Amino acid sequence: MDSPGRILAIDYGSRRMGLAVSDPLGITAQGLDTLERKNKRADFGRLERIVREYHVREIVLGNPLRMSGQEGAQSQKVAEFAEELRQRFELPVHPWDERLTSAEANRLLREAELSSKKRAQAVDRMAAVLILQSFMQARGIH
Repeated sequence: MDSPGRILAIDYGSRRMGLAVSDPLGITAQGLDTLERKNKRADFGRLERIVREYHVREIVLGNPLRMSGQEGAQSQKVAEFAEELRQRFELPVHPWDERLTSAEANRLLREAELSSKKRAQAVDRMAAVLILQSFMQARGIH
């Protein structure tokens, strides 16, 4: 049987991108090292290596809606980034409501009693894991 391939989740930020991939069956989410943004070429080069290495078949991109559900300035940047991802990788890209994932990631990491420095490094990765988990649950793959 052909495996469904992995899903890559991206928690997009101007300085860092949190990354997570599903397992080959699309059941669990695993955080990857946070991508420290450099420039478009370097950022896409790193994403391209991940897409190849993990045989990514689709991408979930955190969409930071306002609490009201309205799009803000950051949502527009995410929409442009989603279009770049589609063109570059020729993969489906799904914007996904991430309004509560960073807060939830911070709460989980606080409970784990990580130092604030380690927590800051881990929050983007954890947010990407939460985005991926909620996407897979909504799809009924959990």
